[in-house]
Amino acid sequence: MAVATPPYAGDALAEGTVDAVVIGGGAAGLNGALILARSRRSVVVIDSGSPRNAPAQAVHGLIALDGTPPSEILRRGRGQVRQYGGRVVFGDVVSAESAAPSADGDLRFTVTLADGRSITARRILVATGLTDVLPQVPGLAEHWGHSVVHCPYCHGWEVRDEPIGILATGPVSINHAFLFRQLTEDLTYFTHGTDLDEDSRARFAARGIRVIDTPVTEVVNDAGGALAGVRLADGQVVARRVLAVAAQMQARTQGLEGLGLPVQDLPNMGRGFASGIAGTTAVPGVWVAGNVTDLTAQVGASAAAGALAGADINRMLAAADTDAALQGIAEGSAPGATG
Repeated sequence: MAVATPPYAGDALAEGTVDAVVIGGGAAGLNGALILARSRRSVVVIDSGSPRNAPAQAVHGLIALDGTPPSEILRRGRGQVRQYGGRVVFGDVVSAESAAPSADGDLRFTVTLADGRSITARRILVATGLTDVLPQVPGLAEHWGHSVVHCPYCHGWEVRDEPIGILATGPVSINHAFLFRQLTEDLTYFTHGTDLDEDSRARFAARGIRVIDTPVTEVVNDAGGALAGVRLADGQVVARRVLAVAAQMQARTQGLEGLGLPVQDLPNMGRGFASGIAGTTAVPGVWVAGNVTDLTAQVGASAAAGALAGADINRMLAAADTDAALQGIAEGSAPGATG
């Protein structure tokens, strides 16, 4: 699922070589760019304008900003990055790859946009986020982010006490059910072709969670277009006001293949880029942050990861700057050198 944010005026792409290009203009990317810009680094954010949480009305579970629309948080974030000299460019990255190093041996990367523009950077932060892959049930996608939810911490309070259905996608949905049971007394678990062992059935029964094994064939709306329930393969309609789905999560990797970043599969959850401390990767000069590597991170955790990555990038740039200065001194004092 990808929904675009309201349009905004992007900055001009910087010329020459910049210290860092951040690919992705969500919480992780903007916070990483903010740290770099405040460290007087030249930084350019490339924003495709389709954040994962665009369908949601508000961000929750984020101290001081709980209840703020996602678009407003991003608007403020872009303004703050620009306040310190950073640029935010609206565009899609179609390729990112290593380039020839500088004369002093420092790393270089080339990032190319869909409109043909390109930029050279010393370091890259990938914060492209992920895509939620929903089950192919007619009518489900149209309610995504509203009456079809995935995170009990992001949306749970807002759907409390409603008749909730868990549309199972695999073993991960079992724990999902217990978390949503905390929020409502009326919870139904639709196995939807997935396995549910006897121990889990007993635990569900103990918590008053109803189990339905008949497959779901479509989502049913009321006369006003609101989610009213699901239709089963036998024709029965089970009334529900909310559906919770542990969707498969896939990192947005399009256009980044040239970087050669390793990926990792998380069983029953999805796929993301592998990373180490502060978002480091196996590729020198490239960091990752946010949902592109931590599939379950909320907005606050993604922003924090971006900040850690930004600080680590600045640290490595400072070391490279010092190495270059030492090399320049050594070359300047070599026999035959001129002032």
